Amino acid sequence: MEVFEAIHARRAVRKYLPDPVPKLEILRILDAANWAPSAMNRQQWEFVVVTSRDTIREMGENYRAIVEEFTRNWDPSPLRGSLSREEFIRYAESYGNAPVVIVILTDAADSDDLRKANLESASAAMENLLLAATARGFGTCWMTGPLRGEKTLRRILSIPDTKEIVAVTPLGFPAGDPAIQPRLDPELMQKVRWVG
Repeated sequence: MEVFEAIHARRAVRKYLPDPVPKLEILRILDAANWAPSAMNRQQWEFVVVTSRDTIREMGENYRAIVEEFTRNWDPSPLRGSLSREEFIRYAESYGNAPVVIVILTDAADSDDLRKANLESASAAMENLLLAATARGFGTCWMTGPLRGEKTLRRILSIPDTKEIVAVTPLGFPAGDPAIQPRLDPELMQKVRWVG
């Protein structure tokens, strides 16, 4: 799949088939993530690959509690992927039944500047991961909501304080074809400012 095709084909997938993802495919996708640009070429990202159903279930219980609180006054809208509150809670408790969940980490930093650089670099790796997964026929969903329960997530996955959790994504074969979500400012009239 050509890069622009992958960019336009990528969707936030929230329902997955139970079929396992071959380890070689996971490694191929993570290799693409590892080739992302990084500040000062430090490449300071790490990936926690979770394939244990029990661990994913425990992560889902943590996320479900967060989502139940967060969505008390939920109003589905196109910008939220049109999920009802109940659908969002079901997704949260199982990560959409994904057979794999990947957590991306970066080095914890003492200064705001270094923290910003670390987060930006790890985010570039995450985007490479999402696009590579799309190109290989897998679904993903960039998630930061589970970080609201960071303390529990750290305990479940034995993540040390020397690492910062950047984001989470399920990975698997999509169960269905998610709708295209509208782009805000598709003609780039408000998002682009030309100088010169």
